[in-house]
Parts: sequence; C-alpha cells; structure tokens
Amino acid sequence: MTIVDIPGSKSITARGLFLAAAAHGTTVLSRPLRSDDSEGFAEGLLKLGYQVSRSESEWTISGRPEGPAVDSADVFCRDGATTARFLPALAAAGHGIFRFDASEQMRARPLGPLTDALLELGVDLTFEGEPGHHPLVVRAAGIKGGELTLDAGLSSQFLTALLLVGPLTAEGLRITVTDLVSVPYVEITIAMMRRFGVEVVRDGDTFVVPPTPYRACRYEIEPDASTSSYFFAAAALTGKSVTVPGLGEGALQGDLAFVEVLRQMGADVEVGPGAVTVTGTGGLRGVTVNMRDISDTVPTLAAIAPFADGPVRIEDVYNTRIKECDRLAACEENLRAMGVSVETGRDWIEIRPGVPTGALVKCRRDHRIAMAFSVTGLRTPGITLDEPGCVKKTFPGFHDALAALRGSWGL
Repeated sequence: MTIVDIPGSKSITARGLFLAAAAHGTTVLSRPLRSDDSEGFAEGLLKLGYQVSRSESEWTISGRPEGPAVDSADVFCRDGATTARFLPALAAAGHGIFRFDASEQMRARPLGPLTDALLELGVDLTFEGEPGHHPLVVRAAGIKGGELTLDAGLSSQFLTALLLVGPLTAEGLRITVTDLVSVPYVEITIAMMRRFGVEVVRDGDTFVVPPTPYRACRYEIEPDASTSSYFFAAAALTGKSVTVPGLGEGALQGDLAFVEVLRQMGADVEVGPGAVTVTGTGGLRGVTVNMRDISDTVPTLAAIAPFADGPVRIEDVYNTRIKECDRLAACEENLRAMGVSVETGRDWIEIRPGVPTGALVKCRRDHRIAMAFSVTGLRTPGITLDEPGCVKKTFPGFHDALAALRGSWGL
C-alpha cells in the first residue's frame, strides 16, 4: 500500500474563498489548494479590495458582506472557471464599476445562463465582446433578489454562483432550475453555505436562499477527489494499491464516486472514515457508465479504458465538450493516436480493448487530459505530453508525485 498526499480540493477552495469574502468576521481556510486556479481567485479578491493573507498551509480572509472595498477594479480571471463565474456575482452585490476578463481559453467558455440571470435580477452588466462571454463590466449597485429560472445544464457553476450570492441580496433568491448537471457540486455548495451559517432549502427543482448573513469560521479543506482519481486509476491499472488520507465517508466531493466505477471494473475499493484505498486486482472489466455527475473524471476513465477486457462506454457527458477543451474530442484524438479503437457521439464515448502504443498526447492546454494520459503511460512506453506544464492549473506537483509513485512501485 502506497500513501499519496493529495492537495486540497479546487472546488472547495474556490467556494471557501467566496464565502470567506462574503462573511462577517475573519475566516481561516486550512490546507487550501495552491495552484494557478486558486491563486487566481485569491488575486481577484485582492483586486476587489478584500484582505487575503496566504501562507503555505492557511489562508486568512477578512470578510466584507457589503461587497468589494474599492469602487473600481480590473480583474483578470486567468483560466479559472470558478473565478470567472463567481467573482462577477460577488462584485454585483457591492457598489462600484468592475471589469472582468480572462484568458483566451476561458473567454471561449460560456457565461450566458449566469449573466442572463444577473441581468434578470437587475444587475447592470455589459459585454465588451461576444454576449455571454468575457470580457464584461459590472456596474454594481447591490442586488435586490427575487425569483428566477435558470438552465444549469451546461455547468452547475451557474447555479452555485447564484446560490453563493443569494445571502448578499436584499430579499434572498428563489431559483427554479430547468436542467442541472454535476449535481454533487451543488451539494458541496449547499453544505459549505450551511457551515457558514446559511441554510438553503431545496424543494424539487427550486432552491430558496434566505438573505441571512454569512458567519466566518475556520474551515479545513479536504483533498481533491478529482485529482485523486488519477492515482486511484493508476492502482487499478497496475495491480498496485494507493491510499489517499483525508477523503472517506462523509467527504463532500461527488467525484469520489469514481472509485465505485473502478469497483465495477474489478478493483478492490475500501472507503473508510478517514481514507480511501484502491487496489488493482490484475485486470479491468468493461463497463457502461453514466458519468453526468462526475464528468471531470471522464478523461481518467478514458485513459485506462483500453486495458479493460471489454468495451468501456461513458454516457451523458455532453458538458465535457465545453470544459477547458472539448474533452470527448481530446480523448478520441489521443486514443486514436495510440492505435485504440474509439467512437464518440454528442454526449458519449466508447473505447474498445486494445494495446496502446507510444504517442504524443495533445493536451489542448487541459490539465485533466495531461494528468489522465500520464496514467496511461504507466503501462505504455513512449507516452509524452506536448504541454506538461498545464497541470499547474490544479496540481503543479503532479508529475513529481506520479514519478514518485512509479518509483515506489518499481515501474
């Protein structure tokens, strides 16, 4: 058994930063993720005038329920989707003129359902280029609140941004969702809001957020379940064993359910109170699996799928086409380059058993493509990445950690 220490959750770190900024008092986030995405979120808060103090193991944030401490700011959101979607909503609840822009990659990703909702709530928001995309300007004068309808079928982050800002509105929010993807991420949001003193009530497809003030707290961030998936997959693929401490029963992150997919494929999985262990059993079975709720782990499964004894079909994952890249297309392209038979449709991919050959992986600047196909390289000599540095988005030390794992296993 090999123990792997995984950095803090990207999703929880981002939500923690928003909640801390919006709360009364001073919040301490313990074990935050130190990566390009989370650093970008923290830098955005600093631009908006919030006090953020960072050390290696703790970040301390002084909250301002009234909104940004400056009356104007220009915020660059880098590649971070949570930064690009959450911060404009936070700024809208304050007062001032705030401009947001992002990388070319993030500019291409949609904001429309969120910005439409903010406009419906009376927020003065204009686009400098294509509607529904960065760059944009928010002329903030507070948010009254009220009722709205939201399509969150492309990203649960649209709903999360509105849930998070709800307590900062004058009247609260009542949000009816017509479609919703990645439900576990919304459950993370609701659980964290509860920890900061706000109870969201869900009635079917409607979420009711009261205008209750957030209260600061000390919050320990659990390891990132999506990042853990690469190491769990590595164990299942090689017949070895990996334990990730800090995850287990009661973990907030839905992506931990990826280990249940590995269990279906034949791996031994133990989910304890304070750790998760996955042990490979020498083979992988083919599966058909709906990954709508854990779509960030689609590339992880695709990367080990050729080694299964039957086809691996992943369904209901259209939203993976509008992530950092079109992940279904990226998986298809790279698997074909390795000589693997693969087919894709609008929202599915099917991978047939094969013996991958060495190839150059085209990462498309996507950290998840880079990390997933690095796992393939544990069984396939000659796998190289065209952009290995893109892992800095969520896990700058990934390649060192995987190399250490390979060394400990004698691979």
